[in-house]
Amino acid sequence: MTLPISQPSPPRVTRTLLLGGARSGKSTEAERRLTLLADDAVYVATGGLRAGDDDWADRVRHHRERRPASWETVETTAVAELLRAATRPVLVDCLTLWLTAMMDEVDAWDDTAWHDQGRQALAERFDELEDAWRAAPVPVLAVSNEVGLGIVPEAAGVRRFRDEQGRLNQRIAAASDSVVLMVAGIAMTVR
Repeated sequence: MTLPISQPSPPRVTRTLLLGGARSGKSTEAERRLTLLADDAVYVATGGLRAGDDDWADRVRHHRERRPASWETVETTAVAELLRAATRPVLVDCLTLWLTAMMDEVDAWDDTAWHDQGRQALAERFDELEDAWRAAPVPVLAVSNEVGLGIVPEAAGVRRFRDEQGRLNQRIAAASDSVVLMVAGIAMTVR
């Protein structure tokens, strides 16, 4: 009897979403997980630079110092495009800052602009990101804030941001293989 020669299976592509509040350990845990995946990875920083904001500059510096020198850092909000073209594992940090930039682009803070075309334009960006997330040919991780656990904001634009962050988190979670909630530095597996 001749046994068939087994072929090695291709590595499984995984998609992981890490959620949590401010200073919950999301980024540190995501970086730890990415380190386990590859020495040569891509770190996508979506926050950009903020001239004159020393606190922000210190946060960015701290994040940069933590990352291995072998990782490529890309500062962009063109996350969908980057995910589609990825050839190495990718960490997107973070979807909350990406959402802020997208809301700025579609003028979602203005009630009239939001109702005229902003809502539809943002939905299209969500579609593009979710499609790229699902189709990414490499393991991907994303960090996002869980912002809907507090009080209902008084201002319409802030409520809109909170609601859209929740919608974005739901979509990326549904398209992920695993979802982790960070609480006080502890990773709790949601799925």
